Parts: sequence; C-alpha cells; structure tokens
Amino acid sequence: MSRVVLASHNRAKLAELQRVFEAAGSDVEVVGSADVADYPPPDETGTTFVDNALIKAREAVARTGLPALADDSGIEVDALNRMPGIRSARWSGPEATDEKNLRLLLDQTYDLLPERRTARFVCAMAFVGVDGAVITRTATMEGRVIGEARGDNGFGYDPMFVPDEQEGSLTSAEMTPDQKDAISHRGKAVRAIVPEVVAQVAGAAPEQEH
Repeated sequence: MSRVVLASHNRAKLAELQRVFEAAGSDVEVVGSADVADYPPPDETGTTFVDNALIKAREAVARTGLPALADDSGIEVDALNRMPGIRSARWSGPEATDEKNLRLLLDQTYDLLPERRTARFVCAMAFVGVDGAVITRTATMEGRVIGEARGDNGFGYDPMFVPDEQEGSLTSAEMTPDQKDAISHRGKAVRAIVPEVVAQVAGAAPEQEH
C-alpha cells in the first residue's frame, strides 16, 4: 500500500482526507506528519496560498521521505482588499488564536453595508512527490461575512461566514460536517487533487501544476 503524509497536525483535516481517498476507492494510506516524524512547522514565507502549501509539502517530503500533501487556506474580505488572506491564521498578531482573529475581523467589518460584505474562503492543496513532482489545486467557497458570530461546529472564521451555496443563511459553523464538506473550499480542493495524487503515487503521469 502506498503512503502519503499530510503536512499537518490537524486531526480533523487528516480524517477528511482519509475519507475522500477511501471514497475514491484508493488503496493509498494517508498518515499525519505527527505519525511519521516530529519536526517543527516551516516558516510560511510565501506570497500566495499555493506558495505556502508547497513550502509545507516540500518540508514534509524532506523530513519524512514520503510523498506529501499540504494545504494553506484563509478568508478574503473584498472590502479589506482581500485581507486577511494568507495572514488569516496570524491576523491578530504573534499570539493569535481563533477567538482573537475572529474578534478582530468582526471589529474591522462591523459597519460594512450589506453589499460590501462579500468574501470567500480559499484553499490551496499541494502534492509533492519524492521525485519532486508537483500538483496543486485551488478552490473557493464564496459568501459573505456577517456582524456576529453564530454556531459551534466550525473553527477559525466559520462563525461569521455565510456561504452562498446553500438554501438559507447558516454560517459555516452552524452547518453539519457533511453539509460543509459538500461545498467548502477545502472539500472542493481535496476532491480535485485526490485522483491525480492516486495516479501519481501509482506511477501514472497526471497533468502537472497549473
């Protein structure tokens, strides 16, 4: 059985990837980086989501000797010139937490008119093979930010984000995992990259980075 390491300590992300690979009928085993090697995360010095995903994937290959997958994701608010963007996880500073980041973004957008509340979540998935092969896929979930936090099922900025691809006005944090996975930026990016990763580790030659 071929193995691929996910360059993340996030067990929820790992479980999601494992579900998608299994649903694709793949015999690829996806393991977390903590299950293979203990190493500090690399500095995310890229200028795009793809850059940072590749930094993490390449570091995982170097540290584990296995082909690796990594993601980088965040929220873009149009009225803030698409910020926080790649700074989403660190938006409130060096001691950032999900709660601090959410509160700061709520404070920065509380007075926006409804028509200026457009936003999106972005996810870039990157695969790097032990031979240096690279595959990237990027997906978005369009929606709007609201002036309050609602729901307990999500993390990060989920409680203030209402996706467009739904009937109703639930925030991402009010949705069930299945509802969110079906339309989320990460779910789309994972489903897009899985067939190509399966082909790559099986020795095929899928379309490369674009």
